Amino acid sequence: MKLLFDFLPLILFFATFRYAEGHKDWAAAFASEHFGALVSGGTVGQAEAPVLLSTLMVIAATLTQVAVLKLLRSKVDLRLWVSLGLVVVLGSLTVWFHNETFIKWKPSGLYWSLGLAFWISQTLFGKNLVQRLLGEQVQLPAPIWRRLNLAWVLFFAGMGLLNLWVAYHFETRTWVDFKVFGATGLMFSFFIAQGIYISRHMPPETEGAASVKPRDPP
Repeated sequence: MKLLFDFLPLILFFATFRYAEGHKDWAAAFASEHFGALVSGGTVGQAEAPVLLSTLMVIAATLTQVAVLKLLRSKVDLRLWVSLGLVVVLGSLTVWFHNETFIKWKPSGLYWSLGLAFWISQTLFGKNLVQRLLGEQVQLPAPIWRRLNLAWVLFFAGMGLLNLWVAYHFETRTWVDFKVFGATGLMFSFFIAQGIYISRHMPPETEGAASVKPRDPP
């Protein structure tokens, strides 16, 4: 259930885009009628309607996530706060200017923000975020924790660059597919690779925890 909740904005973004792309006449008319006041010029064309509607959907879904967690008195982690800020600002610019470029930068902004958080915490404050996530379950030497933290930093940096490369070299539909399936697949592959690396450096008495999958980064 938590996994579905975490991926809800992404699922709704993809579903809205695909439906609107297959019904562009309806999408343009619906967006112009109901959201024209949010758009420069007041009219949404067929070309930008799918991205505009899916962007509005992901803004609403992310706001809902935060509101639900607040109502349940649950912690809203750093990742979600950063995602909310980026999707509201860049999403609003996408809608107003009829320009999908802004929302395409959102994943890169999130990746780089998280990578920066991992790097700053380790470099300036001596706090290893990977160790804080897994330290109660896995015992590893300090150098291994530092390597894992650096791996997260490099992974997020690379994902941010890859997202922009896809965004600027392929059509929007391909970028949406990459955002939903490609990026998610790479993330899970990274988790698996990290688990294998951890298992090779664990003391014998903690080998049973090698398969523990890390929680989402803060």
